[in-house]
Amino acid sequence: MLLGAHLRRLREAQGVSREDAGWEIRASESKISRMELGRVGFKERDVADLLTLYGVDDTEERQRLLALAQDANTPGWWHRYGDVLPSWFQSYLGLEAAAALIRSYEVQFIPGLLQTRDYARAVVMLGHARAPQEEIGRRVDLRMRRQQVLTRAEPPQLWAVLDESALRRPIGGPEVMRGQIEALIDATKMRHVRLQIVPFAAGGHAGAGGSFSILRFPERDLPDVVYIEHLTSALYLDRREDVEEYTVAMDTLCVEADTPDRTVDILTRILRDLDA
Repeated sequence: MLLGAHLRRLREAQGVSREDAGWEIRASESKISRMELGRVGFKERDVADLLTLYGVDDTEERQRLLALAQDANTPGWWHRYGDVLPSWFQSYLGLEAAAALIRSYEVQFIPGLLQTRDYARAVVMLGHARAPQEEIGRRVDLRMRRQQVLTRAEPPQLWAVLDESALRRPIGGPEVMRGQIEALIDATKMRHVRLQIVPFAAGGHAGAGGSFSILRFPERDLPDVVYIEHLTSALYLDRREDVEEYTVAMDTLCVEADTPDRTVDILTRILRDLDA
């Protein structure tokens, strides 16, 4: 998806039509469209020919984009979970692994990157209560494996904003929630994790439309991607107008939420309420 978006911008900047680009690589206009949407694999020869057509003659930039094409064709770790992983979520895992900054707003659940195993199991059970235990275990393992992105050598910055309702809803029961909130307190001690809470007292706020995430990548010329998950599908938005609208909403949420230095106090208060 990242490479496709970059190729699209290069093509548009040069005023090249999809039809002409397709002719250059001995393919159809529809294939160029699928490439730019990240819905088809990339041949390095095709990418090299397109870069030449688009006037990219800087050796370093060409090598970087060709390396991105190689990466795009390399199966990620999540492919081993293909039996329990929706196809529409696989793209997100690749984007998450490549991101330098992940901004997330959650209304109902704790963000997946910060869930405990017991909490994750309780969430999985909500939608797969009749599934075999082995399948449930693999779904939970997948969530736990995702979290390794936060403990790698160069982790992304995670900036999560949680509606207070996500912390008050007793997913899995009081004991599970107690362990989850304690884990969130521990997470606030990580230098690359920032956690804010939108209290009930804030009333209506900029996140009224529901949960979403914004991912930013280390390559400055790659667009941010907005991810919105539905029950059986997801949206990936990278148009500048869409990204700017969601970025404004996220920035507003961060202002409306309590400041990060108050997060531990709020979580501690919720822990006391659980014990009451």
